[in-house]
Formats: sequence, C-alpha cells, structure tokens
Amino acid sequence: MKPNPCPVVVLIGGNGSNLQALIDSQQHNSHYQIVGVISHRENAFGLTRAEQAGIPTLTVDHQHFSSRDEFEAALQQAISSFSPKIVALAGFMRILSPSFITDCCAPILNIHPSLLPHYKGLNTHERVIAAKETQTGVSIHFVTDELDGGPIVAQVRVSILENDTIDSLKARVFKAEHWLYPQVISWFAQNRLKNEKNVVTLDGERLDPQGMQLSLPSAQGIVS
Repeated sequence: MKPNPCPVVVLIGGNGSNLQALIDSQQHNSHYQIVGVISHRENAFGLTRAEQAGIPTLTVDHQHFSSRDEFEAALQQAISSFSPKIVALAGFMRILSPSFITDCCAPILNIHPSLLPHYKGLNTHERVIAAKETQTGVSIHFVTDELDGGPIVAQVRVSILENDTIDSLKARVFKAEHWLYPQVISWFAQNRLKNEKNVVTLDGERLDPQGMQLSLPSAQGIVS
C-alpha cells in the first residue's frame, strides 16, 4: 500500500506561476498533495489557479490587520487548519517574523531567483544585469529568521546572455524555478530531505552550503 501523499500548503501573493508548476507536477507525482493555498492579497491570480484545480483557498490580507502580530496570528491559524507537513512560499511577499517561523506547525521552504547567498532581497534580475554577471539562477532554501539566509537545499544556474533584458532573463529563470520547486517538494515528501537544526541532508548525506547543484537539459536553453 502506498503511503498517503505529503500535505503541502502554498503561500502566495500574486500570479502563482510556481504554484501552477506544483499543481501540474502533482498530477503525476503521488508523493505530495497541495491541501491548501493561502494568499496575502485578495486579488492574487494564484487563487484562481488553485480554485480551478479544486484546491481549497484562503485569503489572509495583511492590509486588514492593525498589526503584524495580528496578521501573523491569523496566518498561523489558516495554515494550521490544513495540517500540512511542509509550507512552500511561492510569491508570498511578506517578511515573516522569527517567532512566526519558530511557531509554525511545519517547516517552511522558499524559492529565490538568484544563486544565494548572492543577491538576497528584491530586484535580483535588475541587479545581476547591472553588475554584468554572467550567471544567475534559482535557489530553494529552508526559511529561518535571516532574510533569504536559511540553509540552501538546491540551486540551478541560469546563463545571462549578452543581449538579455530583465524580461528575457526573468523568463528563463522562471523555467528553472518551475522545474526545481516540484523536485525539492517531492524529496521532502519522500522523507529524503531533512533539516535538523539547520543541517540539511538528502538521502542521509549532508549537503554543501550551496545545496545540490542541479542542471536542466541543455535543450531548454536555461543552463550553460
């Protein structure tokens, strides 16, 4: 008998393209199941994506609360109502407090469009182009109280072309994101990926500080 799929809650705040990648992947991946999608914005298109896939949704709009503590208490309650084993941030544009991260009912993963620890924060594509970098990429990491600073699980490198614009680079980085996030969620769901006191292991082997270095098929034109 196959084990029950790992319940996942996805936190969003916008278009939800990474959410869609996770939804599409779970159609042929029995290891995890998205049991709920929570947005901090009422008009996030990701909510429509979830509803079209038959996934329950909730909105916890930060603008409707008088304090960060009240917002995070409501968000904690919303997450807990789905009893997830992992929480995936996918375009959730609110910084979570250390107490929220500590008290959350499940570990939290985040996806970031750079090769961490470089280019933390916002506007990464603009910044790497301005710095004349030749490579950027995608990182997935466990969330800690350091912004974009938790232990890294995996990365995919993306070449920056000489004629790249912000939009063209963003499009290729998105392709890498959409491939990588379902992979990492699946590892966790299969109990292959573990994080014990910020020491991350995959299949019992401790990962390097920059996580697993993965490559996509070169035919996709994403990695060098």
